[in-house]
Amino acid sequence: MSENIVIRPAEYRDLLYLVDIYNYEVEHTTATLDINYQTPEQRHEWLLEHNVGNHPLIVAETDGKVVGYACLSPYRRKEGYHSTVELSIYVSIDHRKCGIASKLLSVIIDIAKKEPTIHTIISIITEGNEASANLHQKFGFTLCGTVKEAGYKFGRFIDIDQYQLLV
Repeated sequence: MSENIVIRPAEYRDLLYLVDIYNYEVEHTTATLDINYQTPEQRHEWLLEHNVGNHPLIVAETDGKVVGYACLSPYRRKEGYHSTVELSIYVSIDHRKCGIASKLLSVIIDIAKKEPTIHTIISIITEGNEASANLHQKFGFTLCGTVKEAGYKFGRFIDIDQYQLLV
């Protein structure tokens, strides 16, 4: 891992980096089942939903550039799910396999453990994303189940695995 990596709360100035990181995944991978690029305006709305209440958004920055992020978002928009959050974690393609995802995941879990309104973290991992599954298992997430052919992207149906961590 880079010696000069800084993990900090996301700020508005990070928006274009966040958009670029996410849109790479939209275009090239099934890590997200979004099919269309996200605009800075769309991601701005998303940004405003975070770092409020129990929905932190953190970034990994090195040499003044955001190279990854992790966030906890509402699991479902129903009051009874308030203590359950959904994890998202993305690292730019040119900074993978450097320990950044592990650092982000470690920090976001620590934040969740200190937040009394968070009880459960859910992570949805698309089939074939073994690196993400292995990372989550390393941090104590357990596989709760697979939803067959829940998504569709790149001309094929995609299974999703649901991982859970009780904090």
